[in-house]
Amino acid sequence: MKSYDIIVLGSGPGGYVTAIRASQLGFKTAIVEKESLGGVCLNWGCIPTKALIKSAQVFDYLKHAKDYGLIIKDYDKDFNAVVNRSRNVASGMSKGVSFLMKKNKIDVIEGYGKINTGKKVSVEKKNGETINLQGNHIIIATGAKSRVLPALPQDGKKIIGYRQAMTLKTQPKKIIIVGSGAIGIEFAYFYNAMGSEVTIVEYLDRIVPVEDEEISKALEVNFKKNGIKILTSSELIKADTKGKLVSATIKNGKEEQVLKADIILSAVGIKSNIENIGLEDVGIVTDKDKILVDDFYQTNIPDHYAIGDITKGQALAHVASAEGILCVEKIAGQNVEPLDYGNIPGCTYSYPEIASVGLTEAQARDKGHEIKVGKFPFSASGKAQASGSTEGFVKVIFDAKYGEWLGCHMIGAGVTDMIAEAVLARKLETTGHEVLKTVHPHPTMSEAVMESVAAAYGEVIHL
Repeated sequence: MKSYDIIVLGSGPGGYVTAIRASQLGFKTAIVEKESLGGVCLNWGCIPTKALIKSAQVFDYLKHAKDYGLIIKDYDKDFNAVVNRSRNVASGMSKGVSFLMKKNKIDVIEGYGKINTGKKVSVEKKNGETINLQGNHIIIATGAKSRVLPALPQDGKKIIGYRQAMTLKTQPKKIIIVGSGAIGIEFAYFYNAMGSEVTIVEYLDRIVPVEDEEISKALEVNFKKNGIKILTSSELIKADTKGKLVSATIKNGKEEQVLKADIILSAVGIKSNIENIGLEDVGIVTDKDKILVDDFYQTNIPDHYAIGDITKGQALAHVASAEGILCVEKIAGQNVEPLDYGNIPGCTYSYPEIASVGLTEAQARDKGHEIKVGKFPFSASGKAQASGSTEGFVKVIFDAKYGEWLGCHMIGAGVTDMIAEAVLARKLETTGHEVLKTVHPHPTMSEAVMESVAAAYGEVIHL
């Protein structure tokens, strides 16, 4: 039985980052992975979906080449080649994680890991062999999978989850996407841009419902302009997979309609991977599909920890990574502060992109803040005009009394690369006046951040 200071169960962006930081801190570390290094995010989520979306963006550029003074008479797409490129990108990144494991002298144990009493982990390898590990500290980072609705059982053919959505052999002519969170929206953009007929079904009254209401409205206008059909306040209550097409019964209030499509993509959220990993045997407490942890991710059982999608924080890759780093730094005795979950950026990589942090306008008002709101449209940005990316805006929300930056919401080209300015400023408790006195380079899309703050304080120049 091999012994380690730290054993990490799962090698997603939470697990592998945790293992590397543990090794940097001098811990003898092992990581257990049942499938591929990098987990869902790297192999089936964050990275390969962005590769698909980039292909769609390039295809979209070709469609609008005339707008840039270019004449391209003959162009087409190869759907299989687009999918293969995405898979190759994911494969390359997974190899990169493998290199990082070797570089940091982390033992990679391939197989299905299960926690046992006595701070032990048993790993069932693919050949049926079981090996046992002993750890002073065990960190669970097993992530999540696509959630399955009772009315929408996934068969992997006509009713699919995100994994199948990025590896289809044939591009569907018609696709129904149930759910309009980041996953549903990104696939809606991809398939629409590639030429599929897309319908979004959302149970709540607007798409991307966690975002500021103005962001939701702007995205809906864009999607509808590009031919995406959107059904809000709607529920898919039945799906019939008999025959060549799948028939979906959609209910809106008292009315029902039947839509037909080649494929239904279920994008209604995720379910934590906490079954059959030994939690009950060890006595680790869970609640509503999540493992309960303290501010530094220790469970109710000493020296057993949990991070990422299996805990109650936001189910985002960068959150899992941050949690893992905090967890091992606390184990190492460092003086660390709990993660501020109110200052976590959220990004949706459709076109236009969406990025946000902090409170929406409605949330700020509900909390009793007297607020200043500023908005700057990219149509007034010189860089946006030059690049042909004038859709969208930056919206900022400040506390009128103290100048605290309460929230920032963006929709447009490249905004996922801009949001970090607001996250850092909020971390440093920067006021609106300090943002205004920070010189932004011209011409850039980032000027819209400064201009939106200026709008909030009645000092906007270019509007």
